[in-house]
Amino acid sequence: MIEKTVVELASALSTGSVSSVELTRAFIDRITTIDTQLNAYITVDEQEALKQAKEADEARARGAHSPFLGVPIAHKDLFCTQGTKTTCGSKMLQNFVSPYDATVVARLKDSGAVTLGKTNCDEFAMGSSNENSFFGPAYNPWGKNRVPGGSSGGSASAVAADLCAIATGTDTGGSIRQPASFCGVTGLKPTYGRVSRWGMVAYASSLDVGGPLAKTAHDAAVMLNAIAGHDPKDSTSVAVSTEDYTQSLDAPLTNLRIGLPRQYFSQDLDPRVAAIIQETARNLENLGATLVDIDLEKSTLSLPAYYVIAPAEASTNLSRYDGVRYGYRCEDPLDLEDMYTRSRTEGFGNEVKRRIMIGTYALSAGYYDAYYKKAQRIRRLIKQDFSKAFENVDAILSPTSPFTAFELGAKKDPVSMYLEDIYTLGVNLAGIPGISIPAGFINGLPIGAQLVASDFREGLLLNIAHQYQQNSDWHKQKPSMPMGV
Repeated sequence: MIEKTVVELASALSTGSVSSVELTRAFIDRITTIDTQLNAYITVDEQEALKQAKEADEARARGAHSPFLGVPIAHKDLFCTQGTKTTCGSKMLQNFVSPYDATVVARLKDSGAVTLGKTNCDEFAMGSSNENSFFGPAYNPWGKNRVPGGSSGGSASAVAADLCAIATGTDTGGSIRQPASFCGVTGLKPTYGRVSRWGMVAYASSLDVGGPLAKTAHDAAVMLNAIAGHDPKDSTSVAVSTEDYTQSLDAPLTNLRIGLPRQYFSQDLDPRVAAIIQETARNLENLGATLVDIDLEKSTLSLPAYYVIAPAEASTNLSRYDGVRYGYRCEDPLDLEDMYTRSRTEGFGNEVKRRIMIGTYALSAGYYDAYYKKAQRIRRLIKQDFSKAFENVDAILSPTSPFTAFELGAKKDPVSMYLEDIYTLGVNLAGIPGISIPAGFINGLPIGAQLVASDFREGLLLNIAHQYQQNSDWHKQKPSMPMGV
């Protein structure tokens, strides 16, 4: 039963063929057996999960129903969850228990979802491999010692290994889509502002977006229905009406124009990955879409622009962790300055420190115009690049990542790690939606295809992804477990 999709589980729960308590117990048993190898979870709250499952069963007995009622899910440990630790994968917050629920968490609770626990992630969402977590790396169930991608690696690993039915993630520069590609699951990054950021611990405030990591596009649509919509508590939440994202899933792809950006298929792309994406394009063409070659001329500027803007915002956001109000505090400080310095030195990991230093430098008086201001100008050009493309096409198809999941410790140079997000960063800088779907395998490791659309066209992306999945079985492939990490 645990291998079924959210849609299938909802049906089973509604017919009474399984109870939420039975289902939740099955997932907890699976976590107990398997997660010692994957380290996908930081916190599992068995008692609370079974309590929520019992309440869901009682609600169904009274006649209540919803797509998530009684379905066990997991949250990336970046979403504040009342009464449960919210660590952000950091020593700085290793004992922090949130006094409130993030809006995403609250909306899923209101829909009846059962929270199994909090999943592993790169510290404060800074990373592309999940190797930067204070609690140790998460592992990819598809390969021994392979990374699951980051920063939402724990969520992707948990979904791929059937340790939850679906999970939340966050995406600042590709951190939902890249782990989805590495782990062979579906990952949706909504339009910036479509999903509330209230209670989602900030990395880069103008880039962060929450979204689902799921087994199918249909499941992702079900979760987006639950979490999307304006939130008056979030000043970056957009007051644009939402839709029922499941209603357009079965629409034919006839007359859709899908762009293939020339710049994304350069000699730097692994030819095996390129072949898989070209095959995906042909499959979409067979479903009625028209393929169009396009240019995204500013795409090469995404990487340098992102790694100025994101660290700059991170250096500001993380300044609140000073050992005074909450979070880690060093022992026996000599004075206030010593407490600030040692608390941050001891509480943050190396990658977080690196990005804080880069961001502080970029925002400093002598370099603000040369770096941060120029990066924001480039960001506008990248947005214009996408807008121009969408005058001629409905969606854009590309690789999600240039490679399959690599081994832990394989990328010791930070710049080579940053290149993992080369195809995803521009989507965040432009604020538009993107989705990664399983599209093939190379040497037994999954490869994802990325689809991108203009603002608030998540419904179109989910439609294309669903139609592709109705005519392929890459998303149905399962890793062999246990894997003996």
